Amino acid sequence: MAVTQTTSKIRPVWLVILAAGTIVGMAMGLRQVMGLYLKPVTTELGIGREPFSNAMAVANLMWGIFSILCGAIADKYGAGRVIVTCALCTIGGLLAMYSATGPMELYISGVLTGLGVAGTGITALVGAVGRAVPESKRTAAIASLGMAAGIGQLIAFPYAHLLIEYTGWKSSLLVLSVTGLVMLPLAYFLSGKPSNTTSVARSLSLTAAFKEAFSLPSFWLLTAGFFVCGFHLAFYGVHLPAYVSDKGLPAWVGVWALMAVGITNIVGTYLSGQSGKYVEKRVGLSFIYFMRILPFICLLVLPTSPAVVIGVSALLGLFWLSTVPLTSGLVGLFFGTQWMSMLYGVVFFSHQLGSFAGLWLAGVTFDATKSYDTMWWISIGLALFAAAVHWPIREKPVERMLASAKTVSA
Repeated sequence: MAVTQTTSKIRPVWLVILAAGTIVGMAMGLRQVMGLYLKPVTTELGIGREPFSNAMAVANLMWGIFSILCGAIADKYGAGRVIVTCALCTIGGLLAMYSATGPMELYISGVLTGLGVAGTGITALVGAVGRAVPESKRTAAIASLGMAAGIGQLIAFPYAHLLIEYTGWKSSLLVLSVTGLVMLPLAYFLSGKPSNTTSVARSLSLTAAFKEAFSLPSFWLLTAGFFVCGFHLAFYGVHLPAYVSDKGLPAWVGVWALMAVGITNIVGTYLSGQSGKYVEKRVGLSFIYFMRILPFICLLVLPTSPAVVIGVSALLGLFWLSTVPLTSGLVGLFFGTQWMSMLYGVVFFSHQLGSFAGLWLAGVTFDATKSYDTMWWISIGLALFAAAVHWPIREKPVERMLASAKTVSA
């Protein structure tokens, strides 16, 4: 099998994907459990929910901003050094939260953890995996990263919950910091400078890649829609434990609900990766966003109980990271894999702007109304918007890719 990455020539593809998936699972797992700390941290520090929510919003904004830079470095020089640097940032962010005495330390933690996941999450590694497999298998391979994120979340929630219950939230952060060290040796399997010598398309400079992407209307539609994904995921993932507590339910309900998201996310992401073989990616994305309306409506109209919260979370999990293989697959289809991590990072920046907006707005509206009802309605409206903007996307490569393919086949 021809490959376009130096590391893939000396390491089996399955090993590259396994190492990338493990790193992504750990990075996303450590990132997602931050919602479990909302109540204990704000209670002990004597602050409202808005500062903590804003710190998480800053983390998501930093994640988006640095995803572009980390993606560009990974595409140009390899993902290994990016992973090591950003894993250390994640550990530093956890330690900053451990030592927090007020909002400022929480904001510092947000900056560091945001930078950390920018280089260890799906965004930075999607190019390495995309280059390791042929185009026909790319969507399914990238789906494995989304599935790994779900597995990481599935393991991280009970792990962090038990640590908080039995050691306290401060000590639990020290254990999570040590856990994050596991990512460092795994970076070796993704090290090495990528090579595009087997690519059918001519090489592009960084500036030309940006210009080509920004001149494509479908790229802008894809970017606009991904804003909504970030809004939904950040708001739900961070605020659900607090929502459960506000409704008088035990803390384990929030943990099991987010675990349910992780379990069904694995199924949904796998099905999404396979659907690319049979249905246009834009159609799949419109369907996913439209179906997200159902769990938000359920939370508005159904009585709040453990079964309802966990069931609704399981339903939402089917459409959680299932957007990732289709969205990143479209980026690869449009422009090829040379700058795939960087260009997906641009789209992902919009995702993180949505995350920032969702967390900021949730903190503000809750402190003002003591309810999340407004946020459920906003989430429904945004789901309809995202379903609509993906529909007119033109699912075909840019002219440069088409011209290169014709030259090779001639």
